[in-house]
Amino acid sequence: MKEDKPIDIVIPWVDSSDPQWQAEKRKYQKDANAEEDTREIRFRNWDNLKYVFRSIEKCAPWVRKIHFVTCGQIPLWMNINNPKLHLVNHKDYIPEQYLPTFSSHVIELNMHRIPDLSEQFIYVNDDIFFLRNLKPEDFFRNGLPCDANISNLIIPSRVNFTPIVFKTVAYINKHFSKRENIKKRPWQFVNLKYGISGLISFIMFARWEDYTGFYNHHVANSYLKQTLITVWKEEPEVLHETSLHKFRDNNDVNQYIFRFWQLASGMFYPNSIHGHYFKVSNDNKRILEFIRKKKSRMICVNDDDFMGDFEKAKKEINLELQRMFPEKSSYEI
Repeated sequence: MKEDKPIDIVIPWVDSSDPQWQAEKRKYQKDANAEEDTREIRFRNWDNLKYVFRSIEKCAPWVRKIHFVTCGQIPLWMNINNPKLHLVNHKDYIPEQYLPTFSSHVIELNMHRIPDLSEQFIYVNDDIFFLRNLKPEDFFRNGLPCDANISNLIIPSRVNFTPIVFKTVAYINKHFSKRENIKKRPWQFVNLKYGISGLISFIMFARWEDYTGFYNHHVANSYLKQTLITVWKEEPEVLHETSLHKFRDNNDVNQYIFRFWQLASGMFYPNSIHGHYFKVSNDNKRILEFIRKKKSRMICVNDDDFMGDFEKAKKEINLELQRMFPEKSSYEI
């Protein structure tokens, strides 16, 4: 079925080279605790944002509007007069008590407040690139976000990010019964669209009474704005507490509370995963080949914890993206 309801995209971004932003970050960083992540690696700029926009325009021209979220920064190359571009300042939608923020979690948890955001929207980080033509029904069908309900095991540890996901899953178990959901909607747990790995995961974790975790594909996520509103209504305290943190904190929840809520509530349409996640390393041949051969519809090129030759990796990856998307988009001057 062709999806004819409007679909928007939300993209957050920060220019970490901005002296004013750096000064403000240093000001608040002095009071950060051991649980907060203030590392420069969290904010460094790969100078390839324009390829995100080029990939969207080429592969998903049906998108109604791109909501570009920053603390007021605008790339020099950006065409601010593009009618499909909505420049969103943090202060335009994030409550004042949470500002300024240097945490992606705060930016994510409050997305439903973005003015003129469509009910159906796709959340795209600035390290995600579309590689093949995509259709609206790849993201939404019958008014529901497309997703894969594949079980996973989240093991609590001191490794950054894991405690966040573990806490998020705990809130899902507070509101939903996995066993009851399997009885009511078995097709959302066992589905041919998830592939053999999805079936194996279900068999492995079916005996657990509670949700042990969900497989995270680390590419673009489809959301209903109403989901965010609902979760804020049901769990205002944890979302408020997270939003008060100036930096990403191991005691946070993040956007996955919305995705997991959609999966556990049954408010999604079972579909295959259209992307692939890579971590940047000193040897990025697989990433470059993946982009060159368009091996899936989208790719996430993540640099979390990459301590290697940053400039070399950036040059290699950006050169391949330039080959893939050589023409300027209408979002560029």
